[in-house]
Amino acid sequence: MEQTIPKAVIMDDAALSRAITRIAHEIIEHNEGTKNIALVGIIRRGETIAMRLADEIQKIEGERPQIGSLDISFYRDDVRRSIAPVLHATNIPFEINGRDIVLVDDVLYTGRTIRAALDALMDYGRPKTVQLAVIVDRGHRELPIRADYVGKNVPSSHEEIVRVEVEPIDSTNEVCVWDKRHTDEAKGGME
Repeated sequence: MEQTIPKAVIMDDAALSRAITRIAHEIIEHNEGTKNIALVGIIRRGETIAMRLADEIQKIEGERPQIGSLDISFYRDDVRRSIAPVLHATNIPFEINGRDIVLVDDVLYTGRTIRAALDALMDYGRPKTVQLAVIVDRGHRELPIRADYVGKNVPSSHEEIVRVEVEPIDSTNEVCVWDKRHTDEAKGGME
């Protein structure tokens, strides 16, 4: 099988770190501190990014926000098309009622993942606000959803995949654009 390479690396490790630091500052500024905020990462990469954001917020403010993780597998509108969704455990070890929740994900595309996450989150309570932080906003929204905090806007076509890679899930920390056709071929047509 031929080794595939990305069309472009749009954020390297340093750029990704700067984006996370900037988003952390924006979250603190928008919420006038960290008193009422909690971060909830959408499993998988959103959870890792939420941890990195919490680390940065702690460096800046001296206080670490609470962190949770959210599995949206059964809230997705395409769950019936998937033979066996991969399940992970949701872990929200704090009360969300009345809290300012920052929902964290890697890439905002159609908005359907975020809609599913909002549905899942509401099963745990009624937050005061829900804000959205993403590393990449690539456009092409199908639902009226927007991010409050964005690392980078990346105009892309439907024929491309924008992938955020973060350690320890991946072997690198970077954001790449891939040609969808080549990645499908590399996976044997499965995605």
